[in-house]
Amino acid sequence: THWQVMLRDDVALLAMPGAHHKALLRQACALHRDRLIDADDLSDMLELADAALAYAVESLLDLDADI
Repeated sequence: THWQVMLRDDVALLAMPGAHHKALLRQACALHRDRLIDADDLSDMLELADAALAYAVESLLDLDADI
């Protein structure tokens, strides 16, 4: 799905972690609102979006530490 492609887009994630996270959340909520996914799928997607944000923050902190 488009959402999964967005989730795997490391370039966009690392370039703008906050905006990318918000886009993932908005897309997941829209899928749920349109009844394309159920509440369990929504919960899983929100957890994956949060994990992606945490990964991006950790990666960027690691890059700063290497400088």
